[in-house]
Amino acid sequence: MAGRLFVVTGGSSGIGRAVAERAAARGERVVIVGRGAAALRAVSEAAEGISYRVCDVRAEGAVDALFAELGTVDVLVASAGSATAAPLHRTTLEHWQDEQAVNATAVFLCARAVMPAMRERGNGRVVVVASVAGLAGATVVSSYTASKHAAVGLMRALAAEFAGSGVTINAVCPTFVDTPMTERAVERIAAATDLSLAEALRALEQRSPLGRLLDPAEVAAAVEYLASPEAAAVTGHCLVLGGVEAA
Repeated sequence: MAGRLFVVTGGSSGIGRAVAERAAARGERVVIVGRGAAALRAVSEAAEGISYRVCDVRAEGAVDALFAELGTVDVLVASAGSATAAPLHRTTLEHWQDEQAVNATAVFLCARAVMPAMRERGNGRVVVVASVAGLAGATVVSSYTASKHAAVGLMRALAAEFAGSGVTINAVCPTFVDTPMTERAVERIAAATDLSLAEALRALEQRSPLGRLLDPAEVAAAVEYLASPEAAAVTGHCLVLGGVEAA
């Protein structure tokens, strides 16, 4: 399994970074992708086997140019994500469009760039980092929930389209994960309530059936399985981590 070209979007932090580091540790050639050059460079310099490219995965031309440069991609992990929280009347069109662009459109653009060539070779893996919010409704995160539903729906449609080709596409759907994105969510909860940061964190933890945040490494382990040869018969699947009830 070692030596494949792994491309991880959103690879400079959180789940994406954990996925990249785990893949590099077992000998994969990893390219992390994102918009922040400094953060990407820091990850690349900290781990052998990880290089980086700066790319706005919301932009069609930039995505097409990136994958034309990279050539043969064996595994794509679509981990770039964006999240805001607000009741419907305070959800702006800008927030709605940004989350659709990062959480859904970027998955479409990257999958379109790599999956046809994977089918020609008869082998390839695509893993979408979605969320339990992509499987059930959740309050005050309508734009995030809708965008993750779109990502899951796209994954299922592509799984049907590419079934039997040797190419699989699946999603991991975790509950709250201990990432910078979740830290920002805790800060927003504390700012909007009378809760301290510690109390806001505990309130978030209690929304998970496990009673805790997931570790990014736990999600990375699930991604590793779905990207493995042993998962050749698994496609169109949402691997839930932490319990769908948290949505």
